[in-house]
This record gives sequence, C-alpha cells and structure tokens, in this order.
Amino acid sequence: MKSPYVNELEPKWVKRVITTSFLVRSKEIRQKKTGEPYLSLLLGDRTGQVDAKMWDNVTDRMVESFDRDDFVKVKGLVQIFQNRPQLTIHSVQRMDDSEIDFADYFPSSRRDPEEMWTELRTAAAAIGNPHLKALVEGLLDDEDVARRYRRAPAAKQIHHAYLGGLLEHVLSLCVLARTVAAHYPNIDYDLLLTGVVLHDIGKIYELNYERGFSYSDDGQLLGHMTIALRMVADKLRGLPDFPPPLRTLVEHMILSHHGQLEFGSPKLPQFPEALLLHYLDDMDSKMECMRALIENDRQVEGCFTTWSTPLERAALKKDRYLKGKAPGPEGAPESAQPEADSLFGGKLKQALQPADAKRES
Repeated sequence: MKSPYVNELEPKWVKRVITTSFLVRSKEIRQKKTGEPYLSLLLGDRTGQVDAKMWDNVTDRMVESFDRDDFVKVKGLVQIFQNRPQLTIHSVQRMDDSEIDFADYFPSSRRDPEEMWTELRTAAAAIGNPHLKALVEGLLDDEDVARRYRRAPAAKQIHHAYLGGLLEHVLSLCVLARTVAAHYPNIDYDLLLTGVVLHDIGKIYELNYERGFSYSDDGQLLGHMTIALRMVADKLRGLPDFPPPLRTLVEHMILSHHGQLEFGSPKLPQFPEALLLHYLDDMDSKMECMRALIENDRQVEGCFTTWSTPLERAALKKDRYLKGKAPGPEGAPESAQPEADSLFGGKLKQALQPADAKRES
C-alpha cells in the first residue's frame, strides 16, 4: 500500500521530504522568468490530487520519460502554496503497471459494485409496464453494457467522478424517484424509473475509465445523450411491438434531462416525468458535488472551500466552522517558487502579495 496519500499531506508534513507514488493527471512544460523550463504536474491517487512543480534538472530525457496517465514515483518537499499543499519535486521516475496496486490510484464507490448491480436489476424487474420493462432489461442483459455500467463514473470531474459512480448515482435516483412519485399521483412511476435507468446510460461509452478519466472519441463527437438514443434504437429493433409514442417519451426524457438548453439539453422537459427526472438528477448531482468539494478540499486554513465552477460558489466546511477557526501550519506558510509564465503575470502576482510576503521575496 502506498503512503502517504494525497489526503494525508496536512500541515504537519510541511518541510518534509517524502517519497511516494502517484498517477499523473496532467503534465505541462512551462517557463521561468529566466527562460528555463519547469514542469507543472497534477498528481493524484484515490484520495484526491495535488499540484506539483519540478523547478530544476528538467531535461528533455526526463520530460520524455513519462506522460499523462503514467504511474510515477516522486521524491519531493511538501510545502504550502496559496493555502494548499504543493510538492516541489526533486526526482521523478516512471513506474511499470506491475509495480502498483490500481486500487491505490483510482477513486471508487465505497459500495460493492455487485451489490449495487443486484439492486438495479431488482428495481428494473419491478417495472410494471411490459414494454418499458422489456426495453430496460434488454439493455441491462447485454454483457458489455452490464460490465461497463458496473464500473463507469457518472462524470469526468463534476459529480460521482469515481469508479462505480454512475451506478451509485442511478441507484440514488431510484430511491428519490420512488419517494417523490408517491407524492405526485399524476406521475407514471414506470416511465420515470425507465428515464432514471437510461438517461445516463450513454456515459458507459462516452467516457474512458481504464486509467485516468477522459472522453472517448465517440464521447467527444456525439455525447452521452446521442449515444443513449443509439443504444435504445438498437434494442428496440428487437422489440417490434413497442408503442411508437412511448418510444418518443423515453427519447425525450434522455434528451431533456439536463433541463436547460445552455446545459446541453437539445429540448426542455415537456411533460411531468421528464421535468421530475431533471430536478431529481440535478439535485443528486449537486448534493454529491458539494459533498466531494468539502471532503476533498485541501485548503489549510479557513472555513470555506475553493471556488467550485459547477456549483458557482465556495462551500462552507460546517464542522470546521462550528468548532471555530482551524489552526494553520506550524510557523508561517512558505510559498513555493512563483510561476512566471509572463513578465506581466509575475508583476501582477507580486503586486497582489501581502506586504509581509513582498518583503520576503
């Protein structure tokens, strides 16, 4: 088992040199003010990610020795920069896959995927409408779909962005759908549940998730809604008695579940089940997004997280807030060497520094 993990890089680790391993999430070659190159990396494991910089000895041979989505062993100094842990790397070496345990590097659901899959199949079996049940079960019976559905994340970054995340998200929606549909007598629960199971099914092909999370070629070109419509169409060829109007309702729920045109929905929800699916999907994704934001935030001081673009806000760390201000690291935080991608950028950062920091620089 690797150690330390990203979430263990707390203030007590500041000024310590560590040797551990990470998955390279991103890799950029940048320039110092002097024109010399340095490496800017985003390194990760199953607990989160950390910024890392390699300022010296950045040779062509070293740069070409590893790439994004490679596993690397790094030796570096833990520092605090802009209120977050950062690594100053002394050395980096690519690792072979045989040297690592994949479970250490990829975030995954805390729930057992087989247990979740059984729950989903039980929910699908309870669909009363024979046409909808045949469609849903026909898709879930496909071996490739079943294998991918157990493993796929629900998103690349925004919500449920971990292995098994899609299945966990859909099961959460199944519970919400059952509860809320009971409150509204005009809701067709079978139709709503069909939308829940199928609305994101295209993500099993939209995303790559064998190493890092990224978009597949089909995902880039089509997106998960179009892929889902294709999957439904392929399955309906074997269900000739499926009512055409019912097919249109299912397709509309897939196309409209993002709820707004600017969020990627080609159509707005235009009947109750489609609207309810959108609101449940949006609520569940945002609640998970906020949970992950608070849990994974690496801010050393303060009661708020960093800014979340999807949520358009920072989130309050409620436990820290109720206990009072959290202590900072021992001694004054040390800033890592500032990035200098341009002369203007360097001067701007210098001007924005507090007076004490200016005196030290």
